[in-house]
Amino acid sequence: MPKNKPQERMSALMCTEGTYPYEGGGVSTWCDILCHQLDQVDYTLYAITGSPNLVPKYTLPPNIKKTIFIPLWGTQEPAEYILPDRPFSEIYQHKQDTTNAVIGKKFLPLLRRFLQGMEEEGDITPYGRVIYELWLYFQKYDWNLTWKSEPAWRAFVEEVLGPYEAQPHRYLGSEIPSMFDLTNTMRWMYNFLMPLNASVPKVDLVHSTIASFAGLAGIIAKHAYGTPFLVTEHGVSIRERYIAISATDFGYFAKQFLLKMYNFISRLIYIYADKISPVANFNQRWETLYTNPDKILTIYNGINPRQFTPKPKPAKTAHRPTAVAAARVFPLKDIETMIRSAAVAREIIPDVYFVVYGSLLADPPYVAKCRRLIAELNLEGTFEFGGFHNNPSEIYSEGDLSVLSSISEGFPFTVLESMACARPVVGTDVGGVREALEGFGIVVPPNDPVAFGEGVVTLLQNDQLRLELGRKAREEVILRYTTELMLRKYWQLYDEMRNLGPQKPPQPAEPERQEAMPSIAPA
Repeated sequence: MPKNKPQERMSALMCTEGTYPYEGGGVSTWCDILCHQLDQVDYTLYAITGSPNLVPKYTLPPNIKKTIFIPLWGTQEPAEYILPDRPFSEIYQHKQDTTNAVIGKKFLPLLRRFLQGMEEEGDITPYGRVIYELWLYFQKYDWNLTWKSEPAWRAFVEEVLGPYEAQPHRYLGSEIPSMFDLTNTMRWMYNFLMPLNASVPKVDLVHSTIASFAGLAGIIAKHAYGTPFLVTEHGVSIRERYIAISATDFGYFAKQFLLKMYNFISRLIYIYADKISPVANFNQRWETLYTNPDKILTIYNGINPRQFTPKPKPAKTAHRPTAVAAARVFPLKDIETMIRSAAVAREIIPDVYFVVYGSLLADPPYVAKCRRLIAELNLEGTFEFGGFHNNPSEIYSEGDLSVLSSISEGFPFTVLESMACARPVVGTDVGGVREALEGFGIVVPPNDPVAFGEGVVTLLQNDQLRLELGRKAREEVILRYTTELMLRKYWQLYDEMRNLGPQKPPQPAEPERQEAMPSIAPA
């Protein structure tokens, strides 16, 4: 790592969504490493959260100069949380200035263009300007009064219902939106687009941790200041949204609306990012569908092998074949498959023991569902939740191996940590798991409890194989996946992007075929 020198200091906007510094998990671990150890960077956090009632779970380093806090839900007056530095007189003046005439002239054309962009299957590059002009609008006018106005509602309904009214024969009755669908989806726009109400400071670099709403700051900064824009993809955001939305009980229209909005935002982020640094090569399969492959550079996650070291099992598990997991208990981790795999393993190893360490607060209904499955399969005493563990480096020593059953991943820190502790991993073939584990653990298909359970049995019954894989896994981490190597690559990329200087917003691939985009930003 370069030493601190005055000429090397730079400023960056770190954009997070549902993670650092208010929630745990792999993305937050990654953010905390960068913010603490790239101490020549003055960070501003741009943190999107689900609720206003959160406090940081991490001790922030002194080079984090400010946090822009953006709760999407649970606020009656968003400016209270999102714009705490704005004087009341300015907020009041914004409300006074937000008349129906202003909304009709300045906001409705932008709203219509945004909704049209969600339907666009071709080049959506020009719609980045719509994002920027919506942000400009909300720097001068009130969020609540605009979205809750009658003109906004009428324009939204007219735009959304247009295709159904123009070609009603193309749609089944169940596909036509109800009044509830319309009010619910407009409410989603009000909430999910809340970042357009926040300040975006001028910095040397915008670094988003996800190709989603947090990345809107990069599009805005590119238009406003020419700021270089970097996106690090952990899991593939749009893929995870597809999985999550398909599992809901929303109706056809609501699902389609959400998917189109997420897809629209992700595509824009890929287009406007100057560099995309996925944490695994797997992510490139999706990213190259939307952007130039030349701007994609994989930077693998890294851990400290001096912190995560091989240790003997403690007394409580010393005489019992044990599989451990470090995971928040929520659907993407597919703990249900892990539970079912424990039943498979118990058929062959009666005293096998599975324990999962991680927060039980991320999705309490899912935790309850998992507990019911444990009871249904009579796995009490075989499969347990250990709750939050305040010393991650000690988790892996409790087991003979570790397990990961996710249906979506980036490049999991938990896999690297287990490898560094010389505990081989049985993991599902998602994200970058195979890239880390091939030759150093066992990779099985997702949603396959039989293959998963058999993988656990294979390692528990073959001491020589398990110990050999563990030894080789630690050597691989020291060679390829250290914190020092990860930080060096990010600093090089930061420095390279800073030296690019101001960047112009990208232009459409075929400008002559694109409709002209009139400027309707407020004066």
